[in-house]
Amino acid sequence: MKPLFFTLGNRKKIMIIPDTMAHMDGHPILTYTYSIFLDTGFNSPLQARSKESVLHLEKIDDPNYLGHITFEKPGQLFNYTADTDNPLNSDEIQEIIENLTEVRDDPSMWEKFDGWN
Repeated sequence: MKPLFFTLGNRKKIMIIPDTMAHMDGHPILTYTYSIFLDTGFNSPLQARSKESVLHLEKIDDPNYLGHITFEKPGQLFNYTADTDNPLNSDEIQEIIENLTEVRDDPSMWEKFDGWN
């Protein structure tokens, strides 16, 4: 799966990178952890290449990094880790969770995002 781009209600442009993507029986299986960055490349998936597969084992020094969200129990329990100097506020986190949930719940959207180069 390729990066997801959203513009939040406060006009903050963000890029979300699923940490992993697997396919089972030809169908995509969505990850549970999503890294969040400011979108500085004007919705260009090329900016994500250097950020893909970010490991959360050590501090991430990227100035555009905003933390990561883990879906512990999709639809019920989410965890936002703000291991950054630029954390998101609660409204931004809620909006990102709603956007991710919409994508996760609608397989027709997966192809749209998975088709980006």
